[in-house]
Amino acid sequence: MTIDDRGSPRRIVRAEGFEAWRFTRRDLLKGAAAIGGAAAFGVPILAGCGEDSETATPSPAAESPVKGGHIRSGVSGGSAKDSLDAHTAYLTVPQIGMQWQLYDSLLGFDPDHKMIYLLAESYEPSADATEHVVRLKPDLVFHNGKTVTADDVVASYLRILDPKTGAAGVDLLSDLSPSGIKKLDDLTVQFTLDRPNAIFWESLAFFCNAIVPEGYDPKVDTGLIGTGPWVIDSYYPGDKAHFTANPDYWGEGPYADELTMTQFADSTARLNALLDGSVDHIELVEAAQTEVIKGNADLTLLEAKSGGWKPFTMRIDKKPFDDVRVRQAMRLIADRQQMIDQALAGYAWLGNDMYAPYDPGYPSDLPQRTQDLEQAKSLLKQAGYEGLTVELTTSSAVGSGMVEAAQVFAEQAKGAGVTIDVNNVDAGIFYGDDYLQWDFAQDYWATRNYLAQTKLCTTPDAPYNETHWQDDEWQALIDEAFLTSDEAKRNELVRAAETIEYERGGFIVWQHNILLDAYNNRLGGVIPDTWGQSACKNRYNLMYFRS
Repeated sequence: MTIDDRGSPRRIVRAEGFEAWRFTRRDLLKGAAAIGGAAAFGVPILAGCGEDSETATPSPAAESPVKGGHIRSGVSGGSAKDSLDAHTAYLTVPQIGMQWQLYDSLLGFDPDHKMIYLLAESYEPSADATEHVVRLKPDLVFHNGKTVTADDVVASYLRILDPKTGAAGVDLLSDLSPSGIKKLDDLTVQFTLDRPNAIFWESLAFFCNAIVPEGYDPKVDTGLIGTGPWVIDSYYPGDKAHFTANPDYWGEGPYADELTMTQFADSTARLNALLDGSVDHIELVEAAQTEVIKGNADLTLLEAKSGGWKPFTMRIDKKPFDDVRVRQAMRLIADRQQMIDQALAGYAWLGNDMYAPYDPGYPSDLPQRTQDLEQAKSLLKQAGYEGLTVELTTSSAVGSGMVEAAQVFAEQAKGAGVTIDVNNVDAGIFYGDDYLQWDFAQDYWATRNYLAQTKLCTTPDAPYNETHWQDDEWQALIDEAFLTSDEAKRNELVRAAETIEYERGGFIVWQHNILLDAYNNRLGGVIPDTWGQSACKNRYNLMYFRS
């Protein structure tokens, strides 16, 4: 739909002639897209890292929020082809951020990556993890004034599962069939799965699995109807969107009256907009820009300690990496802090060859792996690979600093008598026909809990099993964990599975992402967010202007 009258109320206008980086379902599931050299799907839009942040900003609980005002947000560039369909708005970063303003899922994640209730009042899984019952909060209202009912929940999930929709969340609902969705009463829905899944709640918490009214049609004027804190007023894809506060919002806020999200394809243009006061905050700050922000007394640099990770990947089914001693040696070659300092300007935190650091089952007490070149040499000699030469395939498409990290790692390897030939290729080759077939490479992932991540990258049927990981002992633990509803027991299984990967896995997890935003100090209500995926988790409704 195209409406050319910019003066009409609640207008949805298509801009023409603007193209920017778009990312695919692979990017959505993996969790990042390289925009301006940064991991865009993992950027924190006004989301800090809590106690780990260098600059703490008061939340609404720390001072009295001020009502009114117009928040202006500078976000990364999108595309003129973008839409704000609740279930498909994932192809560009602005789509994700705007989707979050308009819609809500049944469940969600708090800043520490724990489950919270959004539209749901309660969530009850059965003991065998096959039935999952959700009850809505009473008196929820859509933007058009319609009361939210179980019929809307059923209709929303049927739309998500419909192949014609092309929904982002359909891959996360592989255990659910349309016949398994049943209304129990006006506020209650039962999801009966085809197979047990003790972490099904994480699928209900996915931001694109949002609840929309029965008969939802985003292609018509005033059709972008949700329950979110902001109501769409105008939308120019690839340019900007303007929102007004939802007076019937079920949660806290919004405190401001208006929100405008303006798209800048260039990181320098975003920074300049913040410096000249055109916007109140920006995302995707580059490391080279941080000193400018730190040197301005009116601005705050926001650092989010996320669980995102960019590993080196070793195929365990190919020589030399089919020998666990070689994999262990490669992990011992890495001076992780040196790579972080030299390739990422210090903006990352140490990884320990395991992912999902915010999972409650993460074995944080395992020793931090450090460089030990003599032990690495010994292991390689035992394996018959003394003087090993390997090729490491990398690309700037993996993320900012990843080519540089590969080069630093290659220099470190010389100390163990290992020659690493860095093969730097463009995105089309790296993610082309040979993707997932490289013997030794790099890649990126966003923050997830452990079991959800295994379904994407380590189980034998995972779509992105780039290390070709297969381990019977590990698999038995994973299978049992998906069947285990008792959280404490499930955490023990996760710990055991993570420990196996720590000892003999195919990933070198040397870092986790620190993500950067900046904002004007007159803006308050910044909410810490260790998840670090605030492109879809920003809390504009809690932000306010200090008097």
